[in-house]
Amino acid sequence: MGELGISVYPSRASVTDNIAYIEKAASYGYTRIFTSLLELTPDMNDLLDQYKQVITRGNELGMKTILDINPELFEQLGTSYTDLRLFAEMGAWGLRLDLGFTGAEEAQMTHNPYGLKIELNMSRGQHYLDLIMDFGVNRDNLIGSHNFYPQRWTGLGRDYFAETSQQYRRYGLRTAAFVNAPSGTFGPWPVSDGLVSLEDHRNLPIATQVQELRFNGLVDDVLIADAFADDDDLKAAAEAFNRTMVGLRVVEEPLVSDVSQAVMYRQPQMYRGDRSDYVLRSTQTRVKYKQEHFPAFNTVDVTRGDVLIDNNDYGRYKGELQIALRDLPNDGRINVVGHIHPEDLTLLALIEPWHGFTLQPAKKM
Repeated sequence: MGELGISVYPSRASVTDNIAYIEKAASYGYTRIFTSLLELTPDMNDLLDQYKQVITRGNELGMKTILDINPELFEQLGTSYTDLRLFAEMGAWGLRLDLGFTGAEEAQMTHNPYGLKIELNMSRGQHYLDLIMDFGVNRDNLIGSHNFYPQRWTGLGRDYFAETSQQYRRYGLRTAAFVNAPSGTFGPWPVSDGLVSLEDHRNLPIATQVQELRFNGLVDDVLIADAFADDDDLKAAAEAFNRTMVGLRVVEEPLVSDVSQAVMYRQPQMYRGDRSDYVLRSTQTRVKYKQEHFPAFNTVDVTRGDVLIDNNDYGRYKGELQIALRDLPNDGRINVVGHIHPEDLTLLALIEPWHGFTLQPAKKM
């Protein structure tokens, strides 16, 4: 099981506010902290004590902190990649290299005597990771995380995200990515159109973002990039991360019957193993509700994402729940009882045959 994390920015908020946020996140089960030193200028080095106070409180609560740095900062802080004592004394769990070196330096850093994790920028791609591995790393101390992108339209596409993540998975390395909290108001830089690793996540609810990263098999840990997420977002992200199966919100058709609601919501669904390109079938509902009646209701043509229940005219199939994967004609034997919320449609691709999933009513749109 991976871990859930938050981000704090001591250069942009007080120690008191950052610690209060850490304490709140800890109460929801968060165990990782990301923070950045990249915005520090030479006249701001005195802020390091504030970083240390924040990190120390996180450690007391069982939350471990990664510091985002680059090669220039080593010189600015009067240290080098061969001497990581400063960061160990700050209480950090590890260092994230936003910009790296040549490969040899990163490999050497993984052998540091303090056990600090060295987190690589997964979004760089290319042969960067392979180069580092060629220099003989201590894999116990090597992990990776994707960037987040404050500027709209600059986040990663899904194909590139998958390609670069798989590079790290092949080496068995721990991985992470960032999501955006709609309630968050700032990050490390003045520009912030939402802080996401995946561009398609920028305007989605936090629970949908987290579920995709939780169930796509590409990353272990998920971190909220912006501060300060409110209680609703912290709770929603934690609940989504701790799910054991994908959850989809349903926008119901008006006047849906009680028995149709029971078919949708009163039990987990199970994706039938013989996959169809046209519908996702949950066939056990027709067994459980075989004594119930499903008169024809809203038998309109089907659109991708529609929630369907076979009606009485379908004989032995009546009561079977399906989700449309394509637009389809309707001959009158299928009731269209609702629609997967548009923001959750991308989650359909994460449900595998013989895997469970749940449906729940969406809030009124």
